[in-house]
Amino acid sequence: MSKRFPPIATLTLLMIVAVTASAQRPRTTSQDATAPSTNVPAPPPAPQTVKAKYEGGVFGYNKKMNGTVNFDDASQRFVFRNDKGKEILFVPYNAITGAFGDTHSVRPAAATAAGAIPSLYALPAQFIKTKVRYLTLQYSDPDSNVFGVTSFRLENKDILDSVLNTLAGKAGLSRRGEIFVRKKP
Repeated sequence: MSKRFPPIATLTLLMIVAVTASAQRPRTTSQDATAPSTNVPAPPPAPQTVKAKYEGGVFGYNKKMNGTVNFDDASQRFVFRNDKGKEILFVPYNAITGAFGDTHSVRPAAATAAGAIPSLYALPAQFIKTKVRYLTLQYSDPDSNVFGVTSFRLENKDILDSVLNTLAGKAGLSRRGEIFVRKKP
């Protein structure tokens, strides 16, 4: 007993295969992937000193601390100073291999505490979130053979964008989408 597909079922199957096969071809792009988007204007240059919170990542500096990040152009380095102005750590511009801005949604401590109370009125506290902006740097220092990833918490998106673009320009990094990397020589 041989069963044949009706002509409509055969035609439908053929159309599904043709559409699926044409959808699998590689896409062409109109711009170079490494070129910055032409629609987005460059942010203004960052101020010489910006308030920041060091979040960790540099060997020997485990504690989170408040302070400022500074561009030390004379010594070609990115410097973090504590609240009293004392230099805590620095990353030379030529040691920075990658930089990007990151955003996390976190629940404030007050909302966490209010949400812990077992009550129907505490339910809205579960939905309170704030956005936190981080400047994340990947570094590899050829002088000391130390490498790692460190991050600094910045105030808002505008400050983050301007610091990121200014640092990338001073460190000689190239844009790759939303991040900046150092190309191999």
